[in-house]
Amino acid sequence: MVKNHQQPNPDDRSDNVEKLQEMVQNTIENIEASHDTMKFASEEEKENIKQKNKRREDSIQSMRAEIKDEYKER
Repeated sequence: MVKNHQQPNPDDRSDNVEKLQEMVQNTIENIEASHDTMKFASEEEKENIKQKNKRREDSIQSMRAEIKDEYKER
């Protein structure tokens, strides 16, 4: 039996800041799009959207903190 040992890819963090910034921008755009969706949503859907946006805002804060950490490591 032949064993196939694959080497793990090296940890390339050189573009993490840019990737995180793009993720923040996409999340902000999703929040903005959800505001348009709420105009046509039922009360239950509006509540679900509000809760999802809260989670998105929490994610944005976490990503921004990670951006600061990554930027310091450069």
